[in-house]
Amino acid sequence: MSFEDAGQPLPSPSPATADTEVEVMFFDTDCGGVVSNIAYLRYFEVARTRLTDALGLSLAEMVETRVFPTVARTEVDYRKPAKLGDRLRIRGRVERFEKVRMHCHFTMHRVGGDEALVAECRQVCVLVQMPEGRPKRIPAEWLAREGG
Repeated sequence: MSFEDAGQPLPSPSPATADTEVEVMFFDTDCGGVVSNIAYLRYFEVARTRLTDALGLSLAEMVETRVFPTVARTEVDYRKPAKLGDRLRIRGRVERFEKVRMHCHFTMHRVGGDEALVAECRQVCVLVQMPEGRPKRIPAEWLAREGG
């Protein structure tokens, strides 16, 4: 599966987690075949989109309602280099909800071979109503699923 083909969510163990797989493509790497740090952010973006979908906010619904999960903060720890041709599995999960914020954690592992932890990411996301750009409260049904 190429990055463009990514987006088919894998079965997820709960409504607040989602797994995604990507394959490292040539355009994601430097001249040495190592993944560029900006590509990791794209991979995490795919995983965050799948996580939001698992919570009940699909891409189609985002377009219809004009409510979008917007990243307010991203922190990435790079553990091992991902390389051209690697298959990577990203698991995203919601750590906690606040009134208007969702705290997410992502782990990225190589699939096959050593199964190494490649990177970890923490993000704080805010649901934003467009075009006004106003934050929205986390939906009650999201909080109820997690006992929040």
